[in-house]
Amino acid sequence: MASRRFAEVPSESLSLTMLGCAVPALACHLAFETTLWSLTAVEWRGVLGLGLGSIGLAFVVWDIGMKRGDVALLGVASYAAPVLSTLILVLFGYAQASWLLAASCALIVVGALVASGGGRKA
Repeated sequence: MASRRFAEVPSESLSLTMLGCAVPALACHLAFETTLWSLTAVEWRGVLGLGLGSIGLAFVVWDIGMKRGDVALLGVASYAAPVLSTLILVLFGYAQASWLLAASCALIVVGALVASGGGRKA
């Protein structure tokens, strides 16, 4: 696995990659979109929290997991995340349970089974 070859490269180096994505994204935004600055203080905290917190943290944790962790477990977790987040949204009333959601979750589970080889050892 390529990630393990770079296990000694600190995960903090991802900040350069993220900056390399953010700068062109900002340039494209300024060139092609209309900027709206009418966010409330809560919304600004949400934007900063997503960008600096959960999304940035997710990249770093994924990098650490790929370099030093159980890659198979990461694969299972990556399939489980959308199913679990959907269940949480339904349980807390932010989404309505439907057959479409159930079918979508079932397809994710099928995808996880296919990706894992259906549990068969080769």
